[in-house]
Amino acid sequence: MLYWPRVRQRDETAANGAFSMKRLVLLMFLSLAVVAAGCGGTSTATLGSDDAAIVGSQAVTKEQFRSLMDRAKKSYDSQKRPFPKPGTAEYEQLKGQAVTFLIQRAEYAQEADAMGIKITDSDIDKRIEQLKKQYYGGSEARYEKTLKQQGLTQDQAKEEIRASLIAEAVFKKVTASVNVSQKDVKAYYTAHRSQYVQPESRDVRHILVTKKALADTLWARLKAGANFAALAKKYSKDPGSASNGGKLTISKGQTVAAFDKTAFDLKKGELSPPIHTQYGYHIIQALSAIKPAQSTPLSKVEASIKQQLEQQQKNDVMTKWVDQKKKDYCKSSIKYQVGYAPNPDPCASTTAATTTSQ
Repeated sequence: MLYWPRVRQRDETAANGAFSMKRLVLLMFLSLAVVAAGCGGTSTATLGSDDAAIVGSQAVTKEQFRSLMDRAKKSYDSQKRPFPKPGTAEYEQLKGQAVTFLIQRAEYAQEADAMGIKITDSDIDKRIEQLKKQYYGGSEARYEKTLKQQGLTQDQAKEEIRASLIAEAVFKKVTASVNVSQKDVKAYYTAHRSQYVQPESRDVRHILVTKKALADTLWARLKAGANFAALAKKYSKDPGSASNGGKLTISKGQTVAAFDKTAFDLKKGELSPPIHTQYGYHIIQALSAIKPAQSTPLSKVEASIKQQLEQQQKNDVMTKWVDQKKKDYCKSSIKYQVGYAPNPDPCASTTAATTTSQ
């Protein structure tokens, strides 16, 4: 049940999530006022008639559920898509996603509170200003227009930012022990050395046409001294090089086999007869000697490797933490109001959640 958004997902939440949704699921998952934090503890609250579910010491209200579904409907409307009718399989799936997300939000809020994580109004204001500058050119009007389009109030937007900041803080705390050593970096570099080798390359130019007769004619003209660049610009069907007189820099193995072999077999300045590939007929001329393969030294990629390994290890640590919390909450901390339990139950693989009627 408990989820954690990865870094890119958090960025999308802030910039494209609550303010300019691309997908319905993101809208649902990132655009409600987060349930109030600060409840803490592990005791289970009592399921009331106004509640859709309870998670530990927090209630997920029916009003929160309705608000989330209303937001989903607005997303459908903005995409000119019919909203699923109650009772249909699509509606039930949407409903289950909404309830599951509300449960996840409640779990996350409680875990953040237990860690002592506090997000102030000042923190939220700073992030909003950052987002305005980064995604709205600093324009308050553009920012407010997007909120209106998504049916978000200023307060709801602030709660979304609060949730994003909480997620970042939890991720940081849970993964604080991750440390990638120089030895780890070197071992990865050694094991993946082929990724850091730039293959042989050379500069060539070519003319691509679809008819062999035309290719033969052009080849004859080139052998007679015609201007290669002029013919390439006039006749070549290769959109990537025609305007440049047919010039390309290619790496060994980058192009289709017949083109690759011919291009690297030619001597500098040599012109090939027309060769056939699935794209048509090519006339190739080698413009440079073959540049030997080169290895990128560890010093050039050390920082990026370390960052990659750190993120992988943090993801692993966070995934294990989330899995354990999921088990903890699913044991006895979740109760659903009749008609609100997701199907299939997200806790089914761990333990059955209790459904209670009020």
